[in-house]
Amino acid sequence: MTGYYLLIWWVWVVFTPGVQWLIQRVPLAPLRFPNLLIHLCAALVAAIVHMTTWTFLTIQIRPFDAMTSLDFRGNLLGLTLTRLPLELLVYFGVAAAAHAIDYRERAIELDRSLSAARIHALELQIQPHFLFNTLNAISALVRTKQNDEAVQVIAGLSDLLRYTLDHAGAQRVPLELEADMLRRYLEIQQVRFADRLEVRIDVADDVRHAAVPTLILQPLAENAIRHGVSMSAAAGIIDVRAYRENERLRIDMFNTGSIAVKSRAGIGLSNTRERLRQLYGDAQSFDLRQTETGVLATILIPWSAHA
Repeated sequence: MTGYYLLIWWVWVVFTPGVQWLIQRVPLAPLRFPNLLIHLCAALVAAIVHMTTWTFLTIQIRPFDAMTSLDFRGNLLGLTLTRLPLELLVYFGVAAAAHAIDYRERAIELDRSLSAARIHALELQIQPHFLFNTLNAISALVRTKQNDEAVQVIAGLSDLLRYTLDHAGAQRVPLELEADMLRRYLEIQQVRFADRLEVRIDVADDVRHAAVPTLILQPLAENAIRHGVSMSAAAGIIDVRAYRENERLRIDMFNTGSIAVKSRAGIGLSNTRERLRQLYGDAQSFDLRQTETGVLATILIPWSAHA
């Protein structure tokens, strides 16, 4: 029994980490003769080291007392003849398991990289859309000789672009930062619409540091402006509330107006849905519906504090 315990100790404490290290650098799949030869040599070396250690400890421990042979060379030769096939089998069994683990880890990492790349691509789609719309607003103000207002919008646009660049590649930011960015964006819109736009943003104190996707609110606000407030000559309202609902963060954005059919398939809303799906899977929900007084967009995502 001592030999079997020694084999188990050798496999899990000494042998397995070395095989995993070698598999990462000399993979067995796809099968190539040079790689197979390297692993065969490694298996023989490992077998010799293990059997030598086993023989030495057997002589030192003498598990069978006087019946234990003290002939090191004879014991090693006999052990080699009987145990070498098992040693090789153990090596390649561990190598196969290590290869499977390494393959799985690489697949997980690749999936994460692809997901991050898809999210970044969606962000890149949003940013030009937002930039062009704001530049068009500046152009309209300049044409109507509203130079002071145009300067305010340019300053606001500078702040928003700085925010975008500072958080480029960051999938999540604190809700407090995202809300500040939204306020700056809506201040720009208030310049455009003068007294026609009323803005309310209420972020509960206990969710200010909640982690939210970068630029998740701006496309919703832009959609509310474009398809809600700007379509009516009457005064418009955008009301944003964020609070914790059990183990989820809830963000409601209400705007006066009605849902335009084309707004549902627009870049902003489509990207919002896709980014939420990429980041949270089935744990998130995004709903856009008509109410008696306007349009309500609701985001529900798992609660987590930003690190």
